[in-house]
Amino acid sequence: MIEVQDVRLDPASRRAWRGGREIQLSRKEFDLVHALISRAGSVVTRDELMREVWNATFWTSSKTIDVHLGWVRRKLGDDTRHPTLITTVRGQGLRFETEPRSSVKA
Repeated sequence: MIEVQDVRLDPASRRAWRGGREIQLSRKEFDLVHALISRAGSVVTRDELMREVWNATFWTSSKTIDVHLGWVRRKLGDDTRHPTLITTVRGQGLRFETEPRSSVKA
């Protein structure tokens, strides 16, 4: 079980919770959250995500990650304009924050 902030992920059963509520994630959404939360506090590059989540060594579309990330943020209730769970680090990648921040800059 991996727990960061109030998000819990069980890689063995492929289940996720936010607080006490179970979140239904698709296979790719779960893989994306797992790739980020397992390295919480560290920036994960888009290239790493494409390799790990989509098993792609080339960019099929830069929008693939953005679309899935949007779905994940909505399901987790993370504000897309002021995210406190998954933040974008411009020019570097994405980071699952280890603690809530009220003013994380994208």
